[in-house]
Amino acid sequence: MQRIVALVLLLLSACESVEVDEMASYQASVDTLRFAGELHLRNVRQLTFGGNNAEAYWSFDDSKLIFQSDWQGINPQGCDQNFVIEVQGAEAPVLISTGLGRTTCGYFLPDGRQIYASTHVASEACPPPPAGGQYRWPIYDAYDIYVTSAEGRETPELLVGGPGYDAEATVSPDGRYVVFTSTRSGDLELWRYELATGALLQLTHTLGYDGGAFFSRDSQQIVWRASRPVGDDARAYRDLLRQNLVAPSDMNIFVADADGANARQVTKLPGANWAPFFHPAGDRVIFSSNFESTGGGGRPVFSLYIVSTNGGEPVKITHSNTFDAFPMFSFDGTKLAFASNR
Repeated sequence: MQRIVALVLLLLSACESVEVDEMASYQASVDTLRFAGELHLRNVRQLTFGGNNAEAYWSFDDSKLIFQSDWQGINPQGCDQNFVIEVQGAEAPVLISTGLGRTTCGYFLPDGRQIYASTHVASEACPPPPAGGQYRWPIYDAYDIYVTSAEGRETPELLVGGPGYDAEATVSPDGRYVVFTSTRSGDLELWRYELATGALLQLTHTLGYDGGAFFSRDSQQIVWRASRPVGDDARAYRDLLRQNLVAPSDMNIFVADADGANARQVTKLPGANWAPFFHPAGDRVIFSSNFESTGGGGRPVFSLYIVSTNGGEPVKITHSNTFDAFPMFSFDGTKLAFASNR
């Protein structure tokens, strides 16, 4: 079960380690969710306590997180809905989606409104999960992207729709653009939507899954996860896509300008390298990966790593030996939210 964790993050300019236990103002004995080896972290705090909770992303004033949850204690629907939680308060999470269909990938706009993808117009029921025993991500073509008020819950307004899958939307810090993943061109590609004009721009054009994109703090770059299948793998990818499925087992991290130009591959690692987010300085990327547990036949272990946007050896940040993913730095640069099984 994935819980949402928020913490104060300590990441120095060159990614060097620091023994935070030695800091006079810090009491390691009460930091019980911080694991040995997590020298860049302190004050780990759990925010959710049931079900699967993931993709927790900060409001622009750093006071709230929007996240998706199937926790029966707050969501009787049976599949993910989107919620907002106050980071410092003791209040329960507040439902901001309709409570119908399935939702994913919520994100704040600078004015406090929220966007998320939902299938509720196509059906009020949860869409069926993928059949078969292998792990696959469903690409529901009923997903469209909606915007709702800061309070949520009222009938959301369609923002990006049309045939095919439209989801995984995030917003540029300058408030100009939404980047999202869509099958509207026949493949899982990144697209950019201009909020003021509604203009659309396709950002990626290479066969493979391009998704989970985020803007840099200055809104000048994007980072995302992508597969680049060739040969038999390309044929298998196309076969799955025709079934509205994707296998998230072989992905790496890419960076480009905000218009898609100058794209480059940052990681060249085995396994699933995904859920990237820019460090506030803009010269590094934090991401989740299972590359250290591939090929062993055991259960996959996903940890957080940080790497230069120019590539190189990643620095390991989390050591829970379980599942750590979906990291996002707060806008003031002092905290990190992520989902964890720790």
